[in-house]
Amino acid sequence: MSLARTRIAVRLIAVAALAALTAGCFQPMYAERSDGKPGLREKLMGVEIPPVDKPNASREARIQVEIRNALAFKLYGNATGMPPTHRLVLRFNTSRSSLILDPATALPSSENYGIDAQYNLIDLATNKSVMTGTTFSRVSYDVPGQLQRFARARAFRDAEDRAANEIAENIQTRLASYFYAGT
Repeated sequence: MSLARTRIAVRLIAVAALAALTAGCFQPMYAERSDGKPGLREKLMGVEIPPVDKPNASREARIQVEIRNALAFKLYGNATGMPPTHRLVLRFNTSRSSLILDPATALPSSENYGIDAQYNLIDLATNKSVMTGTTFSRVSYDVPGQLQRFARARAFRDAEDRAANEIAENIQTRLASYFYAGT
């Protein structure tokens, strides 16, 4: 019995020693840097998101504004960032498909909404592309009966908003990875 306790104690000491050796290696991504270089938060605040380039009052313009606003909040935490060092160019396509049809009416009862986005990060000092990527979002939503047209329209708009927020989250994560790791 005491031999088993000794082995457990030795293993715990070994684990504690390894943890102590690697404790200095951890540094939070969003922590302020002590060496005077700009931290990740400052780098993200230097990304300029250009205004909407879609036709006014179009569904695409509303979606692009939703993506832009969500991305600005995720990057800056408020409406504006710092003086820009990079510009983010965003292009996207949307899709909508029926998932489930009501057998009695042959009308959709569940639909899928998707956004496919391409983004390009341009360094303003050199005017060259430093990172490109693609991302996508697919969200499903229930379609209430045909007599509830406002509920149907709202369900579709909520799906657009959820997809736009997911696109912004994916792009913000990729930008953070680029600025933190340089790749």
